[in-house]
Amino acid sequence: MFSYNELQVIDVVARRGSFSAAAEELHKVPSAISYTVRHVEERLAVELFVRLHRQVQLTPAGTYFVEEARQLIKQMEQVKLQTQRVANGWSQSVSVALDTVVRESRVNTLVRDFYQHFPDVELHLSMEVFNGVWDALADGRADLVIGATAAVPVSGTFDYRDMGTLGWTFVVAPDHPLAAAEAPLEPEALAKYPAICLEDTARVLPKRVTWLMDNQRRIMVPNWHSAMQCLKAGLGITVVPEHMAKPRVAAGELVEKQLAIHPPVSPCCLAWNKERLNPALTWLLNYLGDSEQLHREWMR
Repeated sequence: MFSYNELQVIDVVARRGSFSAAAEELHKVPSAISYTVRHVEERLAVELFVRLHRQVQLTPAGTYFVEEARQLIKQMEQVKLQTQRVANGWSQSVSVALDTVVRESRVNTLVRDFYQHFPDVELHLSMEVFNGVWDALADGRADLVIGATAAVPVSGTFDYRDMGTLGWTFVVAPDHPLAAAEAPLEPEALAKYPAICLEDTARVLPKRVTWLMDNQRRIMVPNWHSAMQCLKAGLGITVVPEHMAKPRVAAGELVEKQLAIHPPVSPCCLAWNKERLNPALTWLLNYLGDSEQLHREWMR
């Protein structure tokens, strides 16, 4: 209904209190200011200002209109700014998917540092399991994934950065029957007890199971926190990431046992969609660092 110029004129007249003062600020002649105000009033069919000798005062309707006009001006300026940012590669949000094997304590620092540099960009985080991180990247639900394990099951416009390898530790509750068993433990002895397995969050890609004996029952859990609770309660057995096992073994919450067939280490990587590069995503890639830093901060 109203142009940016008309709203701006009404705002300045209300703020300066006269047509001549508004004309001076806007570098226009007073008659142009008066004409704009009168034109807006005619379209509204109300008076916005009471004309005095050399000044004007807002009517109650004018006070309301000016308040709303100022909000519209801010929104219009924001639209202009955001459009220019998009043209320069800016995005409203960046989506990051993390495999549940990474150190959760590192996430809070990442979020804090990101918002210090990009207060007007939203950071969307999701936790995925196994092939779920690759699925999120391939499906476009994530721009960047941290801690993706195993071989790369997707192809496309993606780039990768090595994060080193993830080792696995077999642990049981101190009162579990296997805690007192002689090591190394054979698969036949392990198969007697339920395996605690994380549910792969992949929607399209094949789901993956990290550790399971033949003919072994499963306890399916959503994340490593739930897996640890089941382990400490003696409900089942499994292998867990080394960096998660060490503090719990040191605290006496779990007992480490040697296996006859130890699970192989899992290569991990950082991966991102090259077609979605923008200033915020580029900052994240620089912030996360090289392979050594990634392994030290996220996998140990």
